[in-house]
Amino acid sequence: MPSSVLTCLLMTSIFMFLVLPTYVKLALRERRAAKKYATSTAAGRNEPASIRPLVDRGACMGSGACVTACPEDVLGIVNGQVQVIAGSKCIGHGVCARVCPVDAIQLVFGSEKRGIDIPEVGPDFQTNVPGLYVAGELGGMGLIANAVEQGQQAMTAAAKGLRSPKGVLDVVIVGAGPAGMGAGLKAQELNLDYLIVEQDDFGGAVRHYPRQKLVMTRPMKLPGYGKISLKSALKEELIDLFEEVVQATGLKIRTGLRVDAITPQGGVFSIRAGEEELRASRVILAIGRRGTPRKLNIPGEEQEKVTYRLLDPERYRYQHLLIVGGGDSAVEAAVSLGEQEGNKVTLAYRGAAISRPKEDNVERLRVAQEKGQVEVRLECSPVRIEADRVLLKHRGEELEIPNDFIFVMVGGVLPTKFLQASGIQILRHHGRRVERVQAPR
Repeated sequence: MPSSVLTCLLMTSIFMFLVLPTYVKLALRERRAAKKYATSTAAGRNEPASIRPLVDRGACMGSGACVTACPEDVLGIVNGQVQVIAGSKCIGHGVCARVCPVDAIQLVFGSEKRGIDIPEVGPDFQTNVPGLYVAGELGGMGLIANAVEQGQQAMTAAAKGLRSPKGVLDVVIVGAGPAGMGAGLKAQELNLDYLIVEQDDFGGAVRHYPRQKLVMTRPMKLPGYGKISLKSALKEELIDLFEEVVQATGLKIRTGLRVDAITPQGGVFSIRAGEEELRASRVILAIGRRGTPRKLNIPGEEQEKVTYRLLDPERYRYQHLLIVGGGDSAVEAAVSLGEQEGNKVTLAYRGAAISRPKEDNVERLRVAQEKGQVEVRLECSPVRIEADRVLLKHRGEELEIPNDFIFVMVGGVLPTKFLQASGIQILRHHGRRVERVQAPR
């Protein structure tokens, strides 16, 4: 057989068994990414909750390393280049930027369409108020490992040149979530006189997650405790871990103490917490971004049966339950309560469609509806709450339904006023564009 024929057969075989399958695989991957981009954009799920990757399209070579590395499927390849296809799922892991071979990705806050308010901080996490630092979710970092590291870094910076007067704490850490615990452990390692104060219980927002919620993280090191090799964990596992860390290290935490004001006073800070006044040379804010739960502001909301979080669905059985909201928390609560024996669960949302939650939560809600576990009422809002019922406005008409408990899950009021009252300047990030937020007069 002539060599030219052999060469032709070899090239054909290479094309058929190597090139063509690879091309088909890449084409299918691009088609799926394009479809997901269109779906998430139409549903509003492509806008970031806080942080997101920004791709330099001029530098991107479409290698796909970032797509493979992202644990949340935020990125995809469309038309040969990387594109954000599910921006709301970004948790600030940062691995996409680290693995990019041409440095075409950077993490930014917000987008041109949706601005994100972030306190103005320097590279050492110090705000424009000397001695006042911000770490963790309040500064835009939601991933647990990132928050823990930021807390440690902020504490390291705050400890430089620290000389506290007699009777004054070295540092008060506000918030006992991952960032606050990281800061406290570092303070302990540095032999500082510190105190962590928390208005609820230690663990921060993690304690408010629904039961069995899967939380993404990555391995991290805790001073005085050691390395933790976690890539994901259930809510309950994280809480158990936090409790073990507190017990093993003896972290100094006071819970049930809400900080109402922070005032610079004679070279130190006066921290008003309830009826108490604490004095410290440094303050680290690790309070998260949700602040105070947003209320409905309707008659009857002051009743004890109205709550703003769901900690233990198993407490509710054979009840008429109303969940108000259309985000992940509301959907997860409705599905969990619908699974409990004897419950009559209604999910009320003012919008025309529930599309903002993650795709798996939307699917879980659909299944729960088909099973008759959850009734969804769209374009529906409560207007009055009574002892044994609630009055709703549903598509222009009034509707009254029996009710034992109401869960209001319509987001939180950001602590902007509290921060600005403390002298901290707020910046609104629209990706690369940043604008200053004016304090209310």
